Amino acid sequence: MSWTWFHRFGSPPYFYRVAGTLAVWCGWIAAAAGLAGLVGGLVLAPPDYQQGEGYRIIFVHVPAAVLSTMAYAVMAAASGIGLIWRMNVAHAVAASCATVGAWFTVVALATGSLWGRPMWGTYWAWDPRLTSELVLLFLYLGYLGLRGAIDDTARADRACAVLALVGVVNLPIIHYSVDWWSSLHQGHTLLKFGKAAMPASMLVPLLLMMLAFTLFFGAIMLTRARGEVLRRERSARWISEAIGA
Repeated sequence: MSWTWFHRFGSPPYFYRVAGTLAVWCGWIAAAAGLAGLVGGLVLAPPDYQQGEGYRIIFVHVPAAVLSTMAYAVMAAASGIGLIWRMNVAHAVAASCATVGAWFTVVALATGSLWGRPMWGTYWAWDPRLTSELVLLFLYLGYLGLRGAIDDTARADRACAVLALVGVVNLPIIHYSVDWWSSLHQGHTLLKFGKAAMPASMLVPLLLMMLAFTLFFGAIMLTRARGEVLRRERSARWISEAIGA
């Protein structure tokens, strides 16, 4: 198997060019999927037989929660690639995931609290799922703080990569917390025993919103990564050629 494609992405000029194209496509498709998902979820989908209209917050909460963990997984994978193959582009991608992932986590926690007030009678409970999601936010903030505290980029990359990889242990805790411990949090929303846990009128808009959030993450992360690559390669000749100077 040829790994040429893998090493090509380690080239800053190649990554900068491809990431620009991918970011545009991801942005447009995310906008279309998000619009369709919002109309389907907020207008066309029927009320839930138990939660009434209040369940509609899942069309934002669930995608945000999924992307909060997905962004961390991408950040950790990029950090590992950067450590093993010493690819500066991989470290740039990891750095670009942190802020976006932190905001997804904030949205997940905020919307979960808004849902919890009418359903649980409180905005916050030290539930295993909520607590592990809060730990995820602290991991993001710790990553950002550590990167900002170290002036040398290479040292910051190595230190942050180690922190990101150590924090991966929290991801399975978040996912399986509702199964491992007694939890107030609702169980798995999309699948239950291999079958959809909700009717198609609710499931399709939710899947569209998850697609929209995923592509939105891709668009923002790639745009930020291009900026990070420019900062790291600011003295390179290819930058002048890329911007047409």
